[in-house]
Amino acid sequence: MTKSDLIERISEIYPYMNLKNVEKVISIVIGEIVNALKNGRRVELRGFGAFSVRLRGESTGRNPRTGESVKVEAKNVPFFRAGKHLKEMINGEATSSGEDDY
Repeated sequence: MTKSDLIERISEIYPYMNLKNVEKVISIVIGEIVNALKNGRRVELRGFGAFSVRLRGESTGRNPRTGESVKVEAKNVPFFRAGKHLKEMINGEATSSGEDDY
């Protein structure tokens, strides 16, 4: 599902909401998650999962063309850990009550 698909789906579920407003809300939510991660904060959406940032240490990689060893600097990477309810839903272990699950 793309961002556009999500916006379209929400607009279908809530036809009284203007498409531009739905798009703006989705962009704000994603932007706030990104800003929190940039500032080193964790974002938890209960039942869905948690976003955080982890440090990936420096390592040695290889240039695929030459086979030469290349130093890969340490960097921060986004990390997502699925919540219990999401895992159960995906594996068919939880009962779904419809669109109000999240």
